[in-house]
Amino acid sequence: MKKVLLLIVSVVSVGALGFNGYSVMQDSVGGGEKCVQSNVSVGQASVRYDAPPIPDKVYFCGEAVDLSNYYLRERFDRELLSFSYWHSQVFLIIKRANRYFPVIEPILEREGVPDDMKYLAVIESNLDQRSVSPAKAAGMWQIMPETAKEHGLIVEDDVDERYNLEKATVAACDYLKKTYALTNDWAAAAASYNTGRARVVHQMEAQQTNCYYDMLFSEETNRYVFRIILAKYVLENPRAFGFYLNKEDLYYPVECNTIMVDSTINNLTDFAKGYGISYQLLKDSNPWLRSNKLLNKKNDTFYVKMPKKEALKVNPADINVHYEKWVK
Repeated sequence: MKKVLLLIVSVVSVGALGFNGYSVMQDSVGGGEKCVQSNVSVGQASVRYDAPPIPDKVYFCGEAVDLSNYYLRERFDRELLSFSYWHSQVFLIIKRANRYFPVIEPILEREGVPDDMKYLAVIESNLDQRSVSPAKAAGMWQIMPETAKEHGLIVEDDVDERYNLEKATVAACDYLKKTYALTNDWAAAAASYNTGRARVVHQMEAQQTNCYYDMLFSEETNRYVFRIILAKYVLENPRAFGFYLNKEDLYYPVECNTIMVDSTINNLTDFAKGYGISYQLLKDSNPWLRSNKLLNKKNDTFYVKMPKKEALKVNPADINVHYEKWVK
């Protein structure tokens, strides 16, 4: 009885959100997901549940992906169903993107990396700047410690630049460009971010192609680039999938002053108080500071962000919308 009751509640609560008539419910026996196509009475309205439509083709890094190919179509469809029903996280991603895409996009352009690669950060971390994987990959770009050091980032007890969005984005660009130089295929370069550069190059030689869409990888890597494509597909037109936000729902970039530091800071709480902000605000603006001190034994130069007091509270009407299709 309890299982049946939970199943009914799941259908009604998801359907009540009104995601374009699409719904998903948990299989109470197998634990998996089932697509629902039926009529459910919610108040006076009749709600129909249909599968999201699949386009004929999509684009990634300037290249068309032909979804008339059944194999590519089904790979796309799997991620479409998964991503379009990931309601709470998609809302959070859109909110965060308004804050972080304005930082990421100019760096990608400057580094000569396609703008679509910003969606790689979306699927790696959900744009959570504090994200850490079980394998110890960290930051918005989920960079492993040794990879970070190879690309010039400091990874120490008190400083971890994988959490510095600007520097980590440059490091990610460097990695992707080096793989692209070997593959001449941006999708394959993106796949290498998941499975490793050496494995991609090996599979190119073994399968005699450099086209990611014609190659066979592990299940995770087979899905990886399609997850990036789906992030782009949904975030470029979220209302088509029932994701409606108001301007005031978005997270805004917090304006900061920048302080250059080239010596040791023995107590970051005292340092923050000296600039009229709290320790919490200091660490939130500089997640790469990993302890309560900055030892700086090599006298490196760091740039510490200090939020402006007037930026801590903003009138919702003054929030800049980075992409107009994100809001009603």
